Amino acid sequence: MNKLNIFLINVIIFSIQLNAQSKVGTIDVEYIVSAMPELEQVRADVTSYNDGLESQSKLKINTFQTLVDSYQQNESTYSEAIKKEKQSEIIALENDIKKFQQNSNKLIQLKQDELIQPLYQMIGESLNTVSKEENFTQVFTINNNIVYLDPKMDLTIKVMKKMGLPIPQE
Repeated sequence: MNKLNIFLINVIIFSIQLNAQSKVGTIDVEYIVSAMPELEQVRADVTSYNDGLESQSKLKINTFQTLVDSYQQNESTYSEAIKKEKQSEIIALENDIKKFQQNSNKLIQLKQDELIQPLYQMIGESLNTVSKEENFTQVFTINNNIVYLDPKMDLTIKVMKKMGLPIPQE
């Protein structure tokens, strides 16, 4: 019993010492990204990429429509073997269009992630610097359902200053 009490006291003392050494902060990464001028270029590049995909899709649809029209106009002149070949060609192109349209959204998301990643890296580098300068041991994103937060623990503005971003007045 005595050993258990001593053990519990040691655990409590260790926990208090550990908490005394911790400094926790938060950051609103999305807020910082929205203030970065580079975001406009990312948006423009994603829009351009999307436009290119739409052009490819329209080209495939036009090709499909041309095949269907040609088939309908010449169906009576085709032999059974040629009909089956033309039908297979139309079905294959239709399936290709469906796959392309399904994959387009994924491709756009991948492209956006690829283009925005350097912005997150810049934020990460500035956050590392601020965290080391101010001895933070833990930093959470602001979106982690925090019920109460001391505003002094929010590193968002400090990171924005470190990055040279304009600080909006609130």
